Amino acid sequence: MMWPFYLMALVAIISTIRVITNSNPVHALLSLIVSLLAVAGIFFIVGAPFAGALEIIVYAGAIMVLFVFVVMMLNLGSHTVLQEKSWLTSETWAWPTAMSVIMAVVLVWMISKGNTENLPLMGQEVIGPKAVGTALFTQYLLLVEVAAMLLLAALVAAYHLGKRVPVDEDQKEQG
Repeated sequence: MMWPFYLMALVAIISTIRVITNSNPVHALLSLIVSLLAVAGIFFIVGAPFAGALEIIVYAGAIMVLFVFVVMMLNLGSHTVLQEKSWLTSETWAWPTAMSVIMAVVLVWMISKGNTENLPLMGQEVIGPKAVGTALFTQYLLLVEVAAMLLLAALVAAYHLGKRVPVDEDQKEQG
């Protein structure tokens, strides 16, 4: 009964290796989305549906779509047309599609079981949002606050690094 877990783990590992080894950022992002979906599947299998849903909504959904848009916007130029044509080849989509098919097989198998009495497959109990919230804001409150401060610092740093300095008209005339 452990094969769904190992299959999802294999998909996550292969997809993550493809993220690291791909030189094209869009191809790497496709593999990263598949990897994050596989990790969400692992969360569902071990009995943490709330963490799995958050993984899908927050990471694979919102953040990855933002990354794809940023990469697409940064690659503006005349070479973009050739780049888009290379993205439409079957070689680009083969690995993400194969990994997604494996995840779909696991999903169909889990749904076809039909009974929820055997779920979670590995954990002893299902961990819901109330248990996660209670743990985060009691036992791990300091870590949550430190993570919030780190995210705020990263946001401010990203703003300052990405900010464009306006050029004075006097400097344009002299240059």
